[in-house]
Formats: sequence, C-alpha cells, structure tokens
Amino acid sequence: MSRQKVDNDMITGLAASKLTGAMPAISAAALTGIGDGITKSASDPATNTNPSDGVGALWLNTTDSNLFACTDATTDSNVWYNVGGGDGDVQPWTFPGTISGYSSGGQISSSNYNIIDKFSFSSDGDATDVGDLSTATRQGSSNSSSTNGYNTGGVKAGIVVDIDKFSFITDGNGTDIADLTLARRYMAGQSYETHGYTSGGNAGVDVIDKFTFAADNDATDVGNLSVSRAYCGGQSSPTHGYTCGGVGSNVIDKFSFSSDGDATDVGDLSITMEHGVGQSSFTNGYNSGGKSSAANVINKFSFSSDNNATDIGNLTVGRYSLAGQSSTVSGYTSGGYTTYNIIDKFSFSSDGDATDVGNLTVGRELSGGQQV
Repeated sequence: MSRQKVDNDMITGLAASKLTGAMPAISAAALTGIGDGITKSASDPATNTNPSDGVGALWLNTTDSNLFACTDATTDSNVWYNVGGGDGDVQPWTFPGTISGYSSGGQISSSNYNIIDKFSFSSDGDATDVGDLSTATRQGSSNSSSTNGYNTGGVKAGIVVDIDKFSFITDGNGTDIADLTLARRYMAGQSYETHGYTSGGNAGVDVIDKFTFAADNDATDVGNLSVSRAYCGGQSSPTHGYTCGGVGSNVIDKFSFSSDGDATDVGDLSITMEHGVGQSSFTNGYNSGGKSSAANVINKFSFSSDNNATDIGNLTVGRYSLAGQSSTVSGYTSGGYTTYNIIDKFSFSSDGDATDVGNLTVGRELSGGQQV
C-alpha cells in the first residue's frame, strides 16, 4: 500500500471521533507564541520590577515558592499580588494602613501608661492589648513604617528625646532605639516610606526632625515650620508632610519628603484648633477633634492643591488629646480627654459624621496613633 503525505490542502474538516491511536511526539521548539509566562527568580519582585507582559505577568520565587501576579503595571510603581496564599504583597508604600490601627502610651489622671492597643480595620470591634512601650509615655508624637510603629518624645519622668519602636509583624513590646535632636512634647508626627518626622512641640519649637526607618539612628534637624507651635496635628501625603493647627493657630504647614527644607504656610483650618489629631487618605488630609468650642469638628483639606480646610462632619463625642489612625478607606480617632475609650471611624469616600465602632482596653488621653 502506498502512503501519501497529508498537507494542509487535503483536510478541510475532520471529526475528533475519527482520530485513533497516539499522536507522535512534537518538539516544543516547533511551538511559537507560547511560553510558560512565568519569570523565575531566587527573590521576590519589587515595585520597580517592570514586567514586559504588563498586567497578568507571573513571578515565581524559587527560594520560597511564592508566586506573584502583576495587578498594576505602572513603571517603577508596580503592584505584585501574592497569589500563592503567602504574605507580603509587593506594592508601593502608602501611609494609610490595610490591617490594623494602634494606640500607644497615654495618660490617665496624670499617670503615664505604656499600653500598646491594636484594633482591626477590616471589622469594627474593640482593641486588644498586644504589648508595652519601653517606658510609660504621654504627650509624644507617632510614626508608622511598613513594618514598625514609633512613639517619639513626650513625657516619661520628664520631657524626653526617646524614639520607641515596636513591631507590626509580631505583637510585642517596644524598645528605645534612638533620640530626637531635642526633648519636647505636644508635637506632630508624619511618615514617609523611608523616614519618620516630628514637627513643632513645646515651648515655641519650630523644628522638623527626621529619622530613618532602615536603621536605629538618631534624628537630624532638617527644617523649620512657618510658625512655632505645640498641640498640633500631623498628616502625610505620598510626597509631603503637613502640620496643622496648634495653640492659637489655624495654619496648615507643608514640607517636602524628597528634599530637606523649611515648611510653607499653604492654607488654614476652618477654626483655630489645638490638641487635635490628624488622619490621611491618599488624596486628603484631615484634622479632627481639639480643645475648642467645636471639639467634635472633622476638617478636610486637599493634598493636590494648596487651599483652606472645610468642616465636613463631627466626631461622636467632642474631645481633645486623642490619637489618630488612617486606613485606606476610613479615618479613626481613639481615646481622648477625659479618659474616653471610644474608637471613632469616619469615611474618606463621602463627607459625614463619625460612628462609634469600638473601645480601647483602657480609656486614656495623649496617646500615639499608628497603622499598618
């Protein structure tokens, strides 16, 4: 029987039921336009790992078998989601948190506390005590990196320069790891991806201090506020730090994270507000509470344009000397004078009043607020 080679023109249609037997082996080299679609590396991708395939690109860490998918392909700001069920999604740093808020230290009836309270952003509820600061502290400022919370300055036995640090990854106690440039209290705290900042303080301090998150080193003086003041609130945009209000002040100051230098006055709060606290969304800063006739006020101002703040809502209870926390969708206030244990929450997506969503383990004032 003669055999004839089958070419493309000889088959116009063929039912699968007519095919029997095994197909011969085909070399993978003959296949084009098909790849495994996975980049293999001994390490995780980074935000500046720019995939040629864009969204949907896969990255396998051959060391720990974690698999990442690119969900946002923005040059040098890529987001890699861990699809293998592990921890550690890779995405650009942002100040607002996605997991938990913290309230650290504080005061009750002139007695200092060292409590580190933690509460969930994903579900409303009470806080739990997860550790202690190195020493009971009140009246300091606070900062947040992607892995640690910080309490800076304040009052222990006296006014101090201490920078306390505690882990977000594992619940536990804080440690004293470095010093500010000068001892002070009642200042504001700001946070960038790589550094923490403290600004203002008593009495008549206009200093902006900066310290690195990468190493436990002392802070350096990198600039000055436009007006020296204490009892002010702090906010953090992706590019700038803000210091709001204070004793006898409604000033909104702004300073750059990318270059050291002085702050500039870019707007005003709706009222003169001291003892208030700051929150930050991706696009706006908020200053809430305070020691004034309108101690329940929530002020809001834009990060994209230098303008005055507007009154957009109220806390559930007017109070001052409270702590502030920020998730990606909501602002929080916790504690306050006089020894309230309230955790309030207000929306970033729509202007309006706050709701009471939980309680601290111990009602107190003059605490620090952090988030992850």
